[in-house]
Amino acid sequence: MSLTADNWPIAAALLQFPAVKRDGTVVQDADASEWLATFREVKDAGFDAVDLTDSWVRAGDLSSSRLDELKAAFTEAGLTAPSLSAIRRSVIDAQHGDENLAYSHRTLEAAAQLGQTVVSFGLHQALTPAQKDALWFWTVPGHQDPDPAEHPEMWNAAVTRFRELGKHAEELGLLVSLEMYEDTYLGTGASSARLAEEIGLQNVGINADVGNLVRLHRPIEDYWDIFEAVLPWTNYWHVKGYQRDENAATGLYTSIPTTMESGLINYREVFKLALEHGFQGVIAAESYGGDGLSVSAANQAYLRRQVLPKRDGYALGVSNVTQRASRVS
Repeated sequence: MSLTADNWPIAAALLQFPAVKRDGTVVQDADASEWLATFREVKDAGFDAVDLTDSWVRAGDLSSSRLDELKAAFTEAGLTAPSLSAIRRSVIDAQHGDENLAYSHRTLEAAAQLGQTVVSFGLHQALTPAQKDALWFWTVPGHQDPDPAEHPEMWNAAVTRFRELGKHAEELGLLVSLEMYEDTYLGTGASSARLAEEIGLQNVGINADVGNLVRLHRPIEDYWDIFEAVLPWTNYWHVKGYQRDENAATGLYTSIPTTMESGLINYREVFKLALEHGFQGVIAAESYGGDGLSVSAANQAYLRRQVLPKRDGYALGVSNVTQRASRVS
């Protein structure tokens, strides 16, 4: 049975909740009552699900007993937690790749204990000091993965390490999703699809976070071309909106966060294509700046009101698992 607007899992990302609060509280080490307060805020915003974004709490670094406390907290708040996003932990980081790989394995184990279904990983690395000082970090260049033609060993390391994580996830009954992000091997539609294809596991797909690319203050790939390349592989989806303006004659490229409904990406049409490819994955609503939680809540309302199917059988298509299986067999 296909998901509909009424029961589609849409989780609130926790990007707007800091790891260290203004009063100095380190949320990772805080009493579970602090976690419960955050989850209640998410629930009050209108969400029934939360993405355990690790920029807030690193589930992979919690003990088993603390994981039980975390699960009890979101359950008491009336939330489910179907997904976990591990941010800026590239497994091919030149300095921290081995450490990040070990952390990623611990995160998979934590997600299994929490009863989750999908974990998102990426190849984006820690923000530079200049990015941290900027109002919008994406306006300042950050890490760039080396050209795979010139450094095939780095590309192969990404394939090998993500395959290793995928196999571990498969043993735990989890999906792995790879988040699109500029200047990494997940920075274009073709490269992302190629990476997923070379990994060659049915439980490893793409997190089609094309908003990460639309927001760049430089020329970008047409977003339709990106979606057409990655939607056959998409098994999880960070969604957010950006207004974008371009004037190639003057070299002006700018963007600013907004609701999905008001942004450049026509999610109404993009989701039709996703449904044709059989997308049935968890959606995580994100937003940067201001009251990001309220903007994310508005995005959830837009998806349920205008975008997602109102009845089972709204769109027919080959399922993601079937399609991927046919391409890697």
